[in-house]
Amino acid sequence: MATGKYHEWLEDEGLIKIEGWARDGLTDEQIAHNMGITRKTLYEWKNKYSDICDALKRGKEVIDRQVENALLKRALGYVYDEITYEGGIEVKRVRKQVQPDTTAQIFWLKNRKPDVWRDKREANEEDKNIIIESAIPRGDRDEN
Repeated sequence: MATGKYHEWLEDEGLIKIEGWARDGLTDEQIAHNMGITRKTLYEWKNKYSDICDALKRGKEVIDRQVENALLKRALGYVYDEITYEGGIEVKRVRKQVQPDTTAQIFWLKNRKPDVWRDKREANEEDKNIIIESAIPRGDRDEN
């Protein structure tokens, strides 16, 4: 009896490979290529087989956290030591400071607090009434 190609990817070794590729930052399309399937098939398998979906999530979570940490570090600024070696011996150590990055701060805030930092604010009913009233010429307004 023939078994589907997905069976090898539901084994421990296959799931470890999938998780590792996701952790390495490969896209779903690249992972599907490594598995010898199309991206569409991978999406179908993710929906059908929770083990495959979970392996991808676990792998991506690691790299996502690393990128989040790097973005936060860049947004806040940091200090590091630049060390110069000659013949394997440290000859110079200079403490350097990377200034906080405004672009990283904006990106962080827009994504973490979109209700406060988004570019376009959603207008509520009160805002809409103010906009409508200000568009009507003063003499044409119903002043009650």
